[in-house]
Amino acid sequence: MDETDRAIINRLQDGFPISDRPFQAVAGELGIDEGTLIERLQRMLDTGLLSRFGPMFHAERLGGALSLCAMRIPETEFDRVATQVNAFPEVAHNYARDHAFNMWFVLATETSERMASVLGEIADVTGFPVYDMPKEEEFFVGLRFDV
Repeated sequence: MDETDRAIINRLQDGFPISDRPFQAVAGELGIDEGTLIERLQRMLDTGLLSRFGPMFHAERLGGALSLCAMRIPETEFDRVATQVNAFPEVAHNYARDHAFNMWFVLATETSERMASVLGEIADVTGFPVYDMPKEEEFFVGLRFDV
């Protein structure tokens, strides 16, 4: 990662303009051209430097559902199960924890009815139960990492 990549990451954490050419607007702020910005973002995604670039939606306001989920996975099965869980397009933010519940992920579905279905599908595919912990109250925490 060079200084331009760092500048891109730091800038995009502060929001993305709503315009006909948002990449062009950000590129102009950074002193690069639109194509360069898009190419660098794609490279960072392709190499795993970034795991995701996209909007954060309020699923419930759009008619969907969102939940934090946990699983108890034996260490010998962790990589296999992580790959299976991550294959679901509804899964985001999958991470390991040093706890009896050692796999945690966020599940977001287009409809509230789909939530139970996906939870069941994940359990069926992996062979392990999924513990669903839907949010009861929402808090906004501004999280930013300067790189």
